[in-house]
Amino acid sequence: MAIFIALFVILAAVLTLPFRVKKVEENLEAFLFAMGLLAVSVTGQWSWSLAGEALVEPIKICAAVLAAGFLFLLVERPMRATVRAALQKLGPRFLAFLVVVVLGLLSSAITAIIAALVLVEIVSALSLDRRSEIRLVVLACFSIGMGAALTPLGEPLTTIAIGKLSGDPWHADFWFCARLLGPYVLPGILAFGTLAALMVSGKGAAEGGLKEDHSEGPLDVLLRVGKTYLFVVALVLLGTGFKPLIDTYVSRIPAAGLFWINTISAILDNATLTAAEIGPTMGLTQIGSAILGLVIAGGMLIPGNIPNIVAAGKLKIKSGEWARLGVPVGFAAMAVYFGVLLVVGF
Repeated sequence: MAIFIALFVILAAVLTLPFRVKKVEENLEAFLFAMGLLAVSVTGQWSWSLAGEALVEPIKICAAVLAAGFLFLLVERPMRATVRAALQKLGPRFLAFLVVVVLGLLSSAITAIIAALVLVEIVSALSLDRRSEIRLVVLACFSIGMGAALTPLGEPLTTIAIGKLSGDPWHADFWFCARLLGPYVLPGILAFGTLAALMVSGKGAAEGGLKEDHSEGPLDVLLRVGKTYLFVVALVLLGTGFKPLIDTYVSRIPAAGLFWINTISAILDNATLTAAEIGPTMGLTQIGSAILGLVIAGGMLIPGNIPNIVAAGKLKIKSGEWARLGVPVGFAAMAVYFGVLLVVGF
């Protein structure tokens, strides 16, 4: 019982301190790493295999972030000219549709972080009114968050989920989440793209639009890779440390409960919640419902997902501005998907 009490205290710290303490939020990777070390130590689960998994698991996504990051630096300048030309030829509404859909589809290959940086460059090159640009960013981040969940290259959430489900009974491979979530994610990306086309103003250029705070450089790429590596290591440790909680409590929650409980992902990073929730003792419907709830709700508020944090930070979007669209759209999407899951299931 003492172990469970300690784990609940650690879980409470993980779920609340990043949201309430600015220093923790600014040093999230180091904080989660410390909590992961503590969770594994409390449960006595240290082993050479765990150390090897923690060191190796982040390599794929970090390699993708590194390669895509330097490629992005090469195309950053010509991208703005291309965006301006596309705006003239296609118009803002059709361009908004393409941006949301294409970035959502590509995010599982170029990573959610790079997709968010591309979004920042595109929005910075546009000359729309601020309201329309914020709408485009929010809807694109919903799409990116959902698309990135399809492969472990996309974002840490999937990396952690597949790592925890790679053994019996699921033997999850690279395409596990794509097979499980693909039929639900792809229509969602198209829906967000359509919504962007309807909500972005068709008016001409306007003053006061969103602009990137500063351009990326090689040092930014390397720093991001280092943070991503430490973040995934921390999530591997947390996932192992929380295993007794998952096996004892979370695996008993029905799929519908997991889906709606994960609206908490609006204020807490969904990869962290994945480490705390997903385990091999869960059924396939529970796993799918939990992850789908996480990736949808993660778009509601800025702290919920990596692309939100990147885009809002670089474009100086305020929390209230994001929430005015993100919360109603997110709850509407959750309601629609819940209805579909009741009828179809996984």
